[in-house]
Amino acid sequence: MNVIKFPQGSVPVSVAAKVFGKDPSWVRAGIISGWLPIGKATRNGQLITSIDDMDSKQGRINFYISPKRLWEETGYLWDGTR
Repeated sequence: MNVIKFPQGSVPVSVAAKVFGKDPSWVRAGIISGWLPIGKATRNGQLITSIDDMDSKQGRINFYISPKRLWEETGYLWDGTR
């Protein structure tokens, strides 16, 4: 049986955008809205689930994109580099 080893950490939004052939803002909006189930968006430890919360005046949003979830959705295996 061939076991896939996924790298530690988050896939950069820019890498995920290239994989999907879309703009990084498309990836961010998809993660926040829930229709792109590859990761989570948080601000100050709180989960962000509404596009209305994307207002930069409220502070920076951190995105975690799971290497495993990205692979499950696209077949792209991130090697841990940009």
